[in-house]
Amino acid sequence: MAEPTPPWKATLPEAERALLRPSPAPAHAGAMKAVLTDERFSDDGWIFERKLDGVRCVAVRDGGPVRLLSRNDLSFNGRFPEIAAALEAQPQRRFAVDGEIVAFDGAQTSFAKLAQRGRTHVPVFFYIFDVLWLDGEDVRALPLRSRKRLLRSALDFDDTSLRFSAHRNGDGEAFFAEACRKGWEGLIAKRADSRYAEKRSRDWLKLKCEQGQELVIGGYTAPKGSRAEFGALLLGYYDDDGLLRYAGKVGTGFDEATLRSLGGRLRELRQDEPPFADAASIRERTATWVRPELVAEVAFTEWTTAGRLRHPRFLGLRDDKSARDVVREAPSHSS
Repeated sequence: MAEPTPPWKATLPEAERALLRPSPAPAHAGAMKAVLTDERFSDDGWIFERKLDGVRCVAVRDGGPVRLLSRNDLSFNGRFPEIAAALEAQPQRRFAVDGEIVAFDGAQTSFAKLAQRGRTHVPVFFYIFDVLWLDGEDVRALPLRSRKRLLRSALDFDDTSLRFSAHRNGDGEAFFAEACRKGWEGLIAKRADSRYAEKRSRDWLKLKCEQGQELVIGGYTAPKGSRAEFGALLLGYYDDDGLLRYAGKVGTGFDEATLRSLGGRLRELRQDEPPFADAASIRERTATWVRPELVAEVAFTEWTTAGRLRHPRFLGLRDDKSARDVVREAPSHSS
């Protein structure tokens, strides 16, 4: 006997129902990624969401337990069991949704606060902004506005740890100014009729109030005074030729617990030769080199003309991105 047609499908126009494809539940995260831009614009064909400072998560449920996947397909179930439990309590039993798991420091989402989880109790929340699969149907070909409507109706957002990621229509410039006044990280602008694609796309744009990105740890300097483990991390990114390029050092943003836990991991990665292709430009007499495996999230004010970070600040380690995928993010401009 064929399964009954889900009520949500009947709410779609015929042209959109034709875009649905029967499909098994996603086996991988396959997350769509945004392009950094310095454009500030208003357009009725776009929606604007708050840019959240957390970790990306695709949650998949196919009738049984929920799988929480990072953007590089690591399991988040052990790290965020309360999010998995909240999703497993949903009446909807077959879905795949995309969002960001965050922690708050006051009124702001904070990756640094999220990175403290495991050492101390840190409440977390899952802001869900898209649906990819529903009741055995791949819905990624639907326009974004339609996916948003399906998402709101498919899940119950009364649970305090699950939140629908709200958006504004059209007026991106005023919303961006408001975001920066409030101390937010920025906005994500999304083309309202865009399909969900497993790639980085200019249909989604990052508008940042403060610069920041992931960088690879390639070494560290010796500590001074009473400081433990290390003084600063030596950071880099991969260029178009696959070579690790030096981006500067960061020596602020560490508490005592982070210094000791990160110092222990760095000792295990020590190597004799520098991993940077341009190591001759690094004038650090106390440098210790490490295998370039750890990825740090770093905030900074700008890139210098020499390609170095200005006023960097360490926010935490990222385990949801491979070091080899770390490149220098440069704002994109529309043609």
